[in-house]
This record gives sequence, structure tokens and C-alpha cells, in this order.
Amino acid sequence: MKKFTSIAFLLTIVLSVSSFAAGNSEKATKTDGKKQLTFLFVAGVADPFYYTMEKGMVAKAKELGVNLIVAEYPKAWGPEVQIPILEAAVAKGGIDLVMLPPTSTDSIAPLKKIFDSGIEIITVDTYLVDGDYSKPSNYSFPLAYIGSDNELGGKMIAEAMAKMIGNKGKVYVNTTNPDVSSVVGRVNGFKAGIKEFPDIELVGVDYNLDVQQKAQEQTLAVIQKNPNLAGVFGTNVYSAQGSYQAVVNAGLTGAVKIASWDATEELISALKKGQVDIVLAQKPAEIGALAVEWGYKYFTEKAQVPKKVIPGFAVFTKDNVDSPDMQQFIYKK
Repeated sequence: MKKFTSIAFLLTIVLSVSSFAAGNSEKATKTDGKKQLTFLFVAGVADPFYYTMEKGMVAKAKELGVNLIVAEYPKAWGPEVQIPILEAAVAKGGIDLVMLPPTSTDSIAPLKKIFDSGIEIITVDTYLVDGDYSKPSNYSFPLAYIGSDNELGGKMIAEAMAKMIGNKGKVYVNTTNPDVSSVVGRVNGFKAGIKEFPDIELVGVDYNLDVQQKAQEQTLAVIQKNPNLAGVFGTNVYSAQGSYQAVVNAGLTGAVKIASWDATEELISALKKGQVDIVLAQKPAEIGALAVEWGYKYFTEKAQVPKKVIPGFAVFTKDNVDSPDMQQFIYKK
């Protein structure tokens, strides 16, 4: 009887210890186990720039263990297309951070509603209003703007254009939408840069609304009105591709200098053929990677995210277009 009691007592102790260990193990898993973060990317439109940005996000998310959701790509530019896609993706739940380019500087209300629901926001490539999220305002809720210094890029293009046309002549700008921060900055930067050259005349700025065929038609109309046109600046993928094609079709390759923004494979090919004279490349993959990285640091390290994170540019010319070091800056789907 005494032996049986001892065995029972020992068994009770073993079971108690086992139960305690199991409880502690479960508790440790809940305490120490990290919740996987889920980030959502909603592009501005289906184009090589955003596909390349997505690649940067995917690589960084994989490295950091972030669950990245990529929403359906909008088939046209504008909040009326982008916002329903964004809202549908958010409605499924589980999103910690939204990364997106606002397709209008005034897209405050729908983004603020998402933020107020407990979801953080980083704007990439474009921003709300003036992009200064550091000051108290109704549009200062995004964690950061991560993208190019577009005014600086526009000024760089102006200086390059002036050099190509001998600091004199007529130039033209073809751009996309009047309410998008990125292209507004590029146009303003170009205008400011051209003012430094009194013998250069800016004959006009047209908005193609992200329709490449319209950009081509607009540029051709300007060429017909200004037969001595010296240079054209296309401010984004569709503007650049449409405007250079108009010059080629008019038989003015070389006579009209072409400065293009965004290093698509088509524009790089045109540069190699001499149909385009300079291509300014942004760094969309880096922008995407930085958005994921800063979002991750914010949630896991409580890091103070800089209100602006600005990668630089890479400039393609006929002299460096085949350089191995430059190939990483070509946008690819």
C-alpha cells in the first residue's frame, strides 16, 4: 500500500511538472512568437515602373518575412479607378500597412478613412497635397513619402536639354495629369531650369492623361505648329514613348532632341537607335524595397520613419547605355 502511494505521488508530481512545462511552452510561444505583418501594395496604373517597384517590394518582403499582398493593377490612372481596388483589398481585413501612389494630390478622404481604421500608410512615387507630412494637417497621416525628388529631376532634364540644343531654341513638354504630384514637380523643375537659359523658349505643356496615343498626337501637332522645334521632354512612360514616336514618324530624329523620363525597355532601345537622346531613370525597385523596409522597422522596432525618403536617379546616355552597371536601372515587367 505504501509503495502504491509513493508511486501515485511521484506520478502526480510528473504530471504536474509536465502540465506546468506545457503551459509555459504555450505561453512562451504566444509571448515570443512574432505576428507576421501583412502589407498591401496598390499601384497607380499597369506600367513597367510599378511592375519594377513591385519586384523590389517582393524581394524585401521575402527577406524580412512580411506577407505582401499585391492588389489588382488599375487599368487606367485616377482615383476613380484606384480607390475602389484599394477599398476592396482593405475590406478583406488583416492589413497592417498600405503602400500606394496617390493618383491625385487630393485623394485625402479615402486614405484618411483607411488610416482611421487602424491601418498605416506610406505613399510611394506620388504624395498628398505638397507632400510635407511633417506639419500638423489633415494630410500628415502617412508615415512617409518614399520616391524621387521630381523637381530636381525636372531641372536636371532642363540643363541636359539646354546643352543638347546649344542653349537656344524652342522646347516642348508632354506630360500626364495636372493633379499628380510627381509630374507636376517634373514640369515645375523643368520650367525653373529652362528659365536659366534666356534664349530657350518653352512653347507649351500638354496633358495626355496617361494615354500614349494622345501624347503622340499632341507632340505631332506641336511639331507642325513649330517646324523649328529643338527639343521635347516627355515626363513619364506614356509621355516619353508617345512623344519620341511622333518625332520619329515626322522624320525629325536627331533634329529634335528627346529627353525621356523613365527607363522602360522601349525607351532604352530607342536610345540605342539614336531616336532618344537621354533617359532619366528613377529607382522604382529601391523605392519599393525601402517602403517595405521602413514599414517593417516601424512595426518591429518602433522606428521613427523619415517623412521623406528620396532615392537618386540614374541617367542613361548613348555613352553608358550598354554599361553593365546601368542595366539594373532598366524597368522590367
